[in-house]
Amino acid sequence: MKKNLLLVLAFLAISIFSFAQSMPSREEVLEVMERANTYFINKYPDPSKATFVRIMRPSNLWTRGVYFEGLTALAEVESFDKQFAEQRKRNIDYIIRWGDSHKWSPRGGIHTKDADNYCCCQTYIDMFMLQPEGRRDSALIIPSKKCMDHLLQSSSDRDWTWVDAIQMGLPVFAKMARVAKLGGDEDASRYLEKGWKMYSCTRNDIAGGLYNEEESLWWRDKDFVPPYKEPNGRNCYWSRGNGWAYAALVRIMDAMLVGKGSEAPSYLEKLGETEWNMLFEDAHYENYMKDFKDMSEALLDCRRKDGFWNVSLHDESNFGGKELTGTALFVYGMAWGIRHGALDRDRFLPVVLDSWNAMVKECVHDDGFLGFVQGTGKEPKDGQPLGYDVEPDFDDFGLGCFLLAGSEIYRLGR
Repeated sequence: MKKNLLLVLAFLAISIFSFAQSMPSREEVLEVMERANTYFINKYPDPSKATFVRIMRPSNLWTRGVYFEGLTALAEVESFDKQFAEQRKRNIDYIIRWGDSHKWSPRGGIHTKDADNYCCCQTYIDMFMLQPEGRRDSALIIPSKKCMDHLLQSSSDRDWTWVDAIQMGLPVFAKMARVAKLGGDEDASRYLEKGWKMYSCTRNDIAGGLYNEEESLWWRDKDFVPPYKEPNGRNCYWSRGNGWAYAALVRIMDAMLVGKGSEAPSYLEKLGETEWNMLFEDAHYENYMKDFKDMSEALLDCRRKDGFWNVSLHDESNFGGKELTGTALFVYGMAWGIRHGALDRDRFLPVVLDSWNAMVKECVHDDGFLGFVQGTGKEPKDGQPLGYDVEPDFDDFGLGCFLLAGSEIYRLGR
């Protein structure tokens, strides 16, 4: 009996040691995030400069918008570590120079209805909220508010005809609602209600509904709903497309919450926060949470043994292999879910840590270059072949996904 007890204790000790070894320190997480980010900033020192991939595009296009979402998340967690004060200052300056160069306006102007064009507004609003209380410059959000108010007046909710648009657009409505609520606007929930209508339309109506409730995953757009099938005969669920939807759910729910330990209700919640208050009542939070939990279970079932997800979630033969962007978005979402008590820690934390460590080990070069990033596209075959040394057409949004994941790993860290 005593011998059996000793064996059990030894096993537990080994398990705890192994777990501690797989959980990176917060400093380690910031180091690898900064390494990847510094590579990018050194490559593109002028954030206002237009991007050129086949054609010239202004630098507030969606790919760069996703990068700045990640950079803002990095700057937030760097505020907790004085060792990274200089890097944070540089990063904030980089964001401000970018926003100033575009007059804090969406691509295409305030009357655009294209979610790709107003994706950048997520960072504009975040930067407004990160300013000290009483010193917030409304110039940072006025164009975003005008854009959202214009969308509120539209009688159509059918703008988001592809799943990526949910991530580009839905969080903007949520963040604008948060700003309005904290500013004393008693009708702030109007932004959430419009976002919900547009989300519901994409989920249930566009092409018969892009969300498959039976398998809790998303088709990318009308071209991939049945009868379209993958080579193995199963439904086509593109990894990053599902990652976009998954991240959007996290970002809209996060905007509805206020940490109980926060000194003031803002985005910069206390490190180690474990309790939250709802900022909005009856704002479809539970509907979003159900989709998030159902997706989490579905994603758990199709993860690769090496910690990555295939570009085709249900057909490993269709360009199967390591891929960073979808994996990073799933890690981002799952880590958030663990922190907020939405996902079972014992089941999901080992998965999250294993996948994060896999990305760090297999994708991040010594100089910060990121490998195994699928470039722009809409399905598994796009941007192939992937590789450790292969550069995607756009190298910004993949970094943004990685930084988002890292920011949540940091908050989980030791």
